[in-house]
Amino acid sequence: MLRGSVIIFTGLLSVGFLHRVLRPYHWLGMFTILIGLGVVGLSDILFNKDASKHSAPYPLSGDMIIIMAQIIVAIQMCYEERFVLKHNVPPLQAVGWEGFFGFFILGTLLIPFYFIHANEMFSHSPQFRLEDALDAFCQMGNSKIIVIAMIGNIISIAFFNFSGISVTKEMNATTRMVLDSVRTLIIWAVGLIAMWEKFQFLQIIGFVLLIIGTCIYNDLLIGPFFRKRQMLQKIFTSVEPTQLRGTEKLVAPPDYEESVNERSRLINS
Repeated sequence: MLRGSVIIFTGLLSVGFLHRVLRPYHWLGMFTILIGLGVVGLSDILFNKDASKHSAPYPLSGDMIIIMAQIIVAIQMCYEERFVLKHNVPPLQAVGWEGFFGFFILGTLLIPFYFIHANEMFSHSPQFRLEDALDAFCQMGNSKIIVIAMIGNIISIAFFNFSGISVTKEMNATTRMVLDSVRTLIIWAVGLIAMWEKFQFLQIIGFVLLIIGTCIYNDLLIGPFFRKRQMLQKIFTSVEPTQLRGTEKLVAPPDYEESVNERSRLINS
């Protein structure tokens, strides 16, 4: 539920650091998406009977870590947008370099993390290591399903990051985060088809709000409605011109010729 806050953080950072202008319907759409994600998360808390059995031992610390992670992701999204646009980096090349440096840095950190012992808040391994890479390789050697799942995860994340950077380059980072929130709807639908989740009516309300918020952000709902009403109002309130005689000329409004001259000056300049 807290993961949806990345949309707000990305919007704030894009305004503060990228100097983007977000119109009121953008903010309305983002907050609607945030409410929809909150309703979906609330339904799991209210109707999940097994939640008490698997509750986290340190919920407040977990919430703080999630919020900090969303701020870091928002910073990454805004910096990606600035870097890709400034240097005109192709999305596929950006994904390749991110994967290379990510593999090199995290692979190197696995060595010291193996020798760092942590408490039960940060580790669930038998020896309470921060990251037990040897145990991970042992599990992969004993289970083909884990290997297939990891390969599928690598491929899906590669396509996901390529699509995300493409959206960032063509549009902006906030739009990328808004579209990213729609993943929750697809995951929920797959979970229902595979019978991994139980159907709950409150989730329907949350996902409807999610879709409505996405449409509002992309200027598909509220904006066109009001613009259409203003257009209709202008049509019905305008006075039809009377039929002109042969010697009469249509007199333009006082500011018409000035606006035409100004427009011509701007085009020629």
